[in-house]
Amino acid sequence: MSDNATYYNQKAGDDFNKAKSRATISSILHALTPERQKLLSLEDVKNLVKPKSETYIGMKAVPVNLIVGSEGRYRDFNRAFLPRKEFSRSRWVNVDKAHLQSIILPPIKLYEIGGTYFVRDGNHRVSVAKMQGVSFIDAEVIRLDTEIKLEPGITPDILKKKIIEYEKNRVFSETGLDEIIDRNTINFTATGRFFEMLRHIQGHKYFLNEEVKHEIPFLEAAESWYRNLYLPITDIVKEEKILNRFPGRTEGDLYLWIIKQWDELKKHYGDDFSLHKAALEFSKQYGIGLWPRIKMILKRHYYQLK
Repeated sequence: MSDNATYYNQKAGDDFNKAKSRATISSILHALTPERQKLLSLEDVKNLVKPKSETYIGMKAVPVNLIVGSEGRYRDFNRAFLPRKEFSRSRWVNVDKAHLQSIILPPIKLYEIGGTYFVRDGNHRVSVAKMQGVSFIDAEVIRLDTEIKLEPGITPDILKKKIIEYEKNRVFSETGLDEIIDRNTINFTATGRFFEMLRHIQGHKYFLNEEVKHEIPFLEAAESWYRNLYLPITDIVKEEKILNRFPGRTEGDLYLWIIKQWDELKKHYGDDFSLHKAALEFSKQYGIGLWPRIKMILKRHYYQLK
């Protein structure tokens, strides 16, 4: 083996050791917040964002710092695309040797979503590029079209909150609900629930229309739904302090769950089964008791002190 080959093998091996050590140190420093260190999964993001269509973009130079996730190798690298697994060594070292010798490798393949990129093929080349401080990388790009804007460093939790807010704005703006309902009074903790709320309003409108000869306007039905269903349920939630038994949830979440429970109970016990009793039954059946809540609070404070 020539001196040059020996040098490049040694240098690339050292580079991998440094990269993997940085990944290990990062995981230790973020032991209490491991989610922040995870590379985004393309499939998870697609399930949240739900792209409308695909568009072939072709070849372009992509900023390496905008590559935030992977289609299939998101468990093998951390958020900074540092290698986490020893089995990545051989391929990583070979790519790094090519970089050190200025050998041009084929373009990688990426998906673009909301202004950020996910690796279809070429995870090790991205990892080496980030480790070596490369600014741009040649890539063949397919765009997954969405109105949701993503930023580098975004976590799944932050992305979920962005999507919930987007859905909220869309439902209220497109239907005119802002005219009759303060949007700040309705919040959910999962995607799709504002659209589910909209279906509840439309169902309420259907039943109201059965009792009159003229067509009831959507906003009139929405106001009736808000006054006669949503507020009574959330008032019970407040009065009985039910939300305390569902940490991290909102009154809107409880409305959706309780009204479903109420409907099931009426089928079993008859239409006279009270809403108040349905709410209490739901709280008793699915809520977290006092001692588990205390343990949860103590555990949260313990980690904050550390």
